[in-house]
Amino acid sequence: MPLINYIESDGTTHSVQVEIGSTVMQGAIENGIEGIVAECGGNCTCATCHCYIDDAWFERLREQEEMEKDMLVFAHDTRPTSRLSCQIQVTEELDGLVVHVPPSQY
Repeated sequence: MPLINYIESDGTTHSVQVEIGSTVMQGAIENGIEGIVAECGGNCTCATCHCYIDDAWFERLREQEEMEKDMLVFAHDTRPTSRLSCQIQVTEELDGLVVHVPPSQY
């Protein structure tokens, strides 16, 4: 299983294994990562699973679909590397992915 590194806004890091085929959001919820709220359960309708992808990893992700881009408008403090973690499917290629949790979601 790929290792995903979640970094909270205070710098606390959680490195957890996440099943291939699940999402970065599911990995956060299943492992108690604070700040990934996911109020809609991963349906891309709330933007409460907003995260920042580490610069070194951002280009490795598949491109955002229009629905995700539209929802990011509702997220606080977006950046060029902002993504909705419910839209990032975990693959073997994402082993080592670094995800930063925005401070606005605590």
